[in-house]
Amino acid sequence: MSYKFKQIHVKSNGRRVTFSNITDEVKDFISNSGIENGICVVSSPHTTCSVVFDEFTHDKDWNGDELLQVDLVKILDKVVPRELTETDYLYPGPKHVAFLKELNEKDPSYDADPATILNADAHIRASLFGSSQTIIINQGVPLIGSVGYLYFVDWDQNRTRTRKCNLAIIGD
Repeated sequence: MSYKFKQIHVKSNGRRVTFSNITDEVKDFISNSGIENGICVVSSPHTTCSVVFDEFTHDKDWNGDELLQVDLVKILDKVVPRELTETDYLYPGPKHVAFLKELNEKDPSYDADPATILNADAHIRASLFGSSQTIIINQGVPLIGSVGYLYFVDWDQNRTRTRKCNLAIIGD
């Protein structure tokens, strides 16, 4: 049994939900791992991000977003509207705001500006979709079909960030 790990970085656009196609990176990691049979876990350590498995749809809107992703966001905007003011959702409460300010004092690179922490919608969406996907590897090939693609999704629309995506393979 072998274990391989890799971390990739994905940049969000900060203006709308960001879907990043990470399929090629995952396939390359599997191909170069030397593992023929096992599983690959693709996971986000961020509480406002998800990893989703979906169909690659070829067609894109004027922002460059795939149409299926645009449709998904339109539906989610109705079910989980964007948090634009502190009265849209209960989160973040005063204790959490104080915690974030303290975190920002310890690490100035963390942005605790109230305008950027109004992201309850991103947390809820990430909770609905989950943070990871598990891919079966058989004879060195990820079993994702011909149109199955992996996307790292940053649901947070408040600022541009570089996100981490963890890849781990266990197998023989």
